[in-house]
Amino acid sequence: MDFQLTEQQRDLQEAARRFAQGELTELAREMEEKDFPVPDEMVRRYGKQGFLGVNLPEKYGGLGLGHLEALLVLEQFAMISNAVAFPVFEALVGPVRTIALFGSGSLQQRIIPKVARGEATVAVSMSEPEAGTALTDLSTRARDEGDHYLLDGTKRWTSGAGHAQFYVVYCRLSDAPGAKGIGALLVAKDTAGVSFGKREPLMGFRGIETRDISFDGVRVPKDNLIVGAGGFGRLMAAFGLERCGNATQSLGLAAAALEQASAYVQEREAFGKPIVDFQAVQLRLAEMAMQVEAARLLIYRAAANAAHQENGLPSVYESSLAKCYANEIVRSVTANAMQVMGGYGYHREYGMEQRVRDGFAWGIAGGTTDVQKTNIAAAMIGRRFDQRG
Repeated sequence: MDFQLTEQQRDLQEAARRFAQGELTELAREMEEKDFPVPDEMVRRYGKQGFLGVNLPEKYGGLGLGHLEALLVLEQFAMISNAVAFPVFEALVGPVRTIALFGSGSLQQRIIPKVARGEATVAVSMSEPEAGTALTDLSTRARDEGDHYLLDGTKRWTSGAGHAQFYVVYCRLSDAPGAKGIGALLVAKDTAGVSFGKREPLMGFRGIETRDISFDGVRVPKDNLIVGAGGFGRLMAAFGLERCGNATQSLGLAAAALEQASAYVQEREAFGKPIVDFQAVQLRLAEMAMQVEAARLLIYRAAANAAHQENGLPSVYESSLAKCYANEIVRSVTANAMQVMGGYGYHREYGMEQRVRDGFAWGIAGGTTDVQKTNIAAAMIGRRFDQRG
């Protein structure tokens, strides 16, 4: 058991940190103020630097590295803001990985190189007005029409909706009840019958568009099938990596809050000395550091142990632990950082209040913290619990 990063991992981490801090700080502030996504030109720069293909296959333009390396890069981007990190998140741990795992060779060849170059982005569309946590209740349906599928339904809470060029859409592909009828298709934004709702005014996540998506008689080519009916379990297994990405977005916020608060308390003086000299401040810093380091270790463990899993993905138990803990501590760490910075922490210009707002989202998105706890308990006991009974 080795808790040290390799030289290659450290170099990759440092390259991501230099790029993010040097190129994205001002952009992140502007995105927060004006609420627009990462510009296409900058996404292409991400691709040129290799940040969008870290753990994607080399034959499709990726670097072919592991999940831990991907999360090291994501963490550095998330320390600037979740919005500038979002294209990295979607490419390395989100829906693109689903295509890489389950899509046909021709589908992978069409999509993954574009993503790795920063020429296309892919979002995932799962939730519906009547199906969120109870995802197997979804009603969006794709009928087999011989040479294509015909897709109808409405999706809610799709992050990146209206901006991404492609969508991994969870839908019913057969009449089998519950999970047995569910699979996933890839749908292009410009396909006839695809339309988007109004931009949702969220508490945070400025720079990450969230909208409804409507599918009205959308013709989807057969080759765009990612997972067929009955493959819901495979989709959920792949979601273990997205849980780790969600956790890393939380970790990035918390780690950046700790860095900023640590610098501030050494500069700010009260009663003739830096406020870090006061024990109350020291205790807050120590608590924040404990939480950040523990979250980091849980995430890194889940990613590193994925290599020992048969499917090469983080386990439900370890990814749920990592996500739930990171989701909870980011709220505490950012709030404590705001407190030690006083009025400056509460001031929009200094960015801490943004971290507080953004931090709350991750414990809701991608499966709430309570859902993660039921996953953890189920893995401990060795069976799933019937929440419908």
